[in-house]
Amino acid sequence: MQLKDFAHKHLRLSLTLTLGLLAFGIANSSQAQTQILDKVIAVVNEGVVLQSEFEERKASIVQRLQGQYGQLPPMEVLEKQIFDTLILEQLQLEEAKRYGMEVSDQQINATLQQVVTSNGLNSMDELAASLAQDGLSIASLRHRISRDILLNQVQQGVVNSRIRVTEQEIDNFLESSDGKFATSPDYNLGHILVGASSSAETDELQQAQQKVDDLYQQLQDGADFNQLAIAHSDDTTALEGGNLGWRKLAQLPELFAEAVSQLNVGEVSEPLRSGAGFHLLKIIDQRGGGEQLVEQTKARHILLKTSEIMDDETAREKLLEIKQQIIDGADFADMAREHSEDIGSMLEGGDLGWSSPGMFVPAFESAMAKTAIEEITEPFKSQYGWHILQVEDRRQEDMSGVVIRNKAAQMLREKRFEQELKVWQIELREGAYLDIKNKDFED
Repeated sequence: MQLKDFAHKHLRLSLTLTLGLLAFGIANSSQAQTQILDKVIAVVNEGVVLQSEFEERKASIVQRLQGQYGQLPPMEVLEKQIFDTLILEQLQLEEAKRYGMEVSDQQINATLQQVVTSNGLNSMDELAASLAQDGLSIASLRHRISRDILLNQVQQGVVNSRIRVTEQEIDNFLESSDGKFATSPDYNLGHILVGASSSAETDELQQAQQKVDDLYQQLQDGADFNQLAIAHSDDTTALEGGNLGWRKLAQLPELFAEAVSQLNVGEVSEPLRSGAGFHLLKIIDQRGGGEQLVEQTKARHILLKTSEIMDDETAREKLLEIKQQIIDGADFADMAREHSEDIGSMLEGGDLGWSSPGMFVPAFESAMAKTAIEEITEPFKSQYGWHILQVEDRRQEDMSGVVIRNKAAQMLREKRFEQELKVWQIELREGAYLDIKNKDFED
């Protein structure tokens, strides 16, 4: 199904160039004031690469490399790499357009806020002032962010759809030591140590034993673990409230691992004796393992894509008409077969089956979450077009086994992603029409 093929999963947004605008600046004030006579330096299928794009990217990369390494590769080598990158980006942006992908203002605004936070700024006004020092604007940064997000969307969507992970591969991975470690639960642990060496006198050991027993009883009576750790723990984590952070059982001493495996979230172990003294462990939180109930939704939808003959308003009005026909008695499935442009679900009457959170793009997930059973949404827009959807049912499902297998499959995909990305990019380049106007960049 098309929406699932291009689901908004594990988005790996690279802000290297975007953050580089602030860290090193695209140009100093004198460069920013230089007027570049723009011209086309390459025709790429139906698009172009402009001299201004090339110069802007070159200035950004030169200053970033100088700031990081203090030296540059030969300029002709650097320029050729930048030119090739711009060609490849243009090809990928054309693919995004072909698939109807778009970037919402909400996505851009969220990333802008990330830029503000990452650079230690307090507001968008401070960001604008910082950009203005280099002759830039929020508008130019928004354009760059939109471009970066779109590149990531098309890479994630297309490349992941090319990667096939078999059930046997998942089984093999889960049986391997790497797979068992990677898919095992993570525990956020608290720790209190009452120090007492193995060579301590009997009285000292008894005092330590009495102290840890008292602390354990206080915790059973509802005392705050962090406060007791700060006040009484002899471990180096005392000032952090005894927090050990996230650990897997395989990363813990055997004594700790055995105790933690017997605890539920929020529980504290009975005192444990080691050569260092007496220990209390608490599971603050847990990721993975045990029963994992997930609310699944059964839904169906109708998708209309925008085009030169169907703009946003036309698509919205047509979906409103379809919705009214369904309310008046038309069968949703029949209307989906007749009108929907989602090939994957159209023949099934728009049926999407049972879905778990994270399977669809954010706009679709949001609309589905807000919709009551049997209700049909108002028309809404996603990066694929305009939709109406109907929620048919909801259920709680134990997905622990599925979650583990999905996690394993995702890890296997991630291992193959970069290689498959390169293959796809090579195919794009080989199949493209290129007219290079600058002879210095010809192969």
